[in-house]
Amino acid sequence: MAEGSLTSIIRKVVFKAEPYLPQVPKPKKKISLQTKLLWTGICLLIYLVMGQTPLFGATAPEFDFLQFARVIFASQQGTLVELGIGPIVTAGLLMQLLRGSDILKFDFKKPEERGIFQTATKLVTYVVIVAESIVYAIAVYGPGVSDPIVLYVMIGQLMGASIIVMFLDELIQKGWGLGSGISVFIMAGVAQQILWSLFSPLPAGDGGTIGIIPYIGQSIMTGDLSNILFRSNQLPSIFGLCLTAGVLLILVFTQGMKIEIPIVSTKYRGFNAVYPIKMMYVSNIPVILASALTANAVFIFQMLWANMNPRNNNVFVNFIAQFDPTSPSTPIGGLIYYITPPRGLEIALLDPGRAIGYVLFMVGIVIVFGKLWVELGGLSPKSAAQNLLDADVQIPGFRRSNKPVEALLNKYIPSVTLIGSAILGLIAGVSDVLGVFGSGIGVLLMVDILINYYTQLVREHVEVVMRQLGALLGRK
Repeated sequence: MAEGSLTSIIRKVVFKAEPYLPQVPKPKKKISLQTKLLWTGICLLIYLVMGQTPLFGATAPEFDFLQFARVIFASQQGTLVELGIGPIVTAGLLMQLLRGSDILKFDFKKPEERGIFQTATKLVTYVVIVAESIVYAIAVYGPGVSDPIVLYVMIGQLMGASIIVMFLDELIQKGWGLGSGISVFIMAGVAQQILWSLFSPLPAGDGGTIGIIPYIGQSIMTGDLSNILFRSNQLPSIFGLCLTAGVLLILVFTQGMKIEIPIVSTKYRGFNAVYPIKMMYVSNIPVILASALTANAVFIFQMLWANMNPRNNNVFVNFIAQFDPTSPSTPIGGLIYYITPPRGLEIALLDPGRAIGYVLFMVGIVIVFGKLWVELGGLSPKSAAQNLLDADVQIPGFRRSNKPVEALLNKYIPSVTLIGSAILGLIAGVSDVLGVFGSGIGVLLMVDILINYYTQLVREHVEVVMRQLGALLGRK
């Protein structure tokens, strides 16, 4: 099928379906910052309540097939947000990849074209929700359900909850809230894990509490401080706390590293600014893609092992995946053993080769996805040069033409893509191995989201101040 015909088919489908598609209306007037924060908080509260509401008819499955994607999908096993934001992320990434590879051609400079693309993405999200709900319910919970009616109800719950999550995200993105629902839900999930590791008063296997802060107090009360630095069974420790703080500082520092290229406006005389090329040029998208790939690989390998090699006696399957029969979610051999992290220093020291192999795997795959995303996500030197020209700016000393600007950007973008992706992969891999609170990937996502929210809050505050200043000057 030709690229243009696929785009035209999508336009026709959107034109016919849009009148019947439920939409969250955009606010008719400018929403205040306080109102945006209120709506964002309400959406987050609804999501957190759904994350604590059990899925009716669900029994504890033998495997947690989304274990390695829980942070990315902001999901909770056995609850209404079992699928989390997974369908939204999957549909969004699919449409962005199709557009970035020019299979779908939409001109985002035209508001109507952008609207068609957004509506098409929403339609794809509905399709993904239906497909994932049916497949997940049957594959994960189906074996434990004897009554087909219960299974149908479970599928309906997954679909309904995912649609609600989609509307919560749309409500925030349409301007009622701040940022995007996806970012808020991921950030809240990671923060929840970190707070749990810090303050949980529930008892742990070593006789203390899960949270490191209550455990320190308990150790001081009993006079036994021998185990607060390192704890067994991957429990939160002072070492993990210091490591988490160190990773946070490194991420904040690297987020501020950038190369600044001076630009001037060709439309407004005297306008000077800089075009920043951040060290983390590709953001966290390569880490998300790498984690999603790993999660899918683990899912497939677990299914393959459970059906063909439950006793680890098949030589071919053993090369791919081996799991502990007494703890089926624990890999003990095969390729999967080296692409999943040995979480915690204690486990890593038992097999340093696996720890090193996982870190190298993360660095390598994040670099691959970083380079891929630069091309498909419209971040290449060619795309960036075109964006600068479309914005009516130019670089002093260079002709206002694609080729010279592209040649200049080509000196920096490939290098920062490689270095930034390697740093992200290294931080994510080492953090996961050493046992950072909230997981290495989770902390990466949380810091990136928090920095973006800080930038948005500053922008919103500046708009309020400037508007008030303008009104004051107008009265004079």
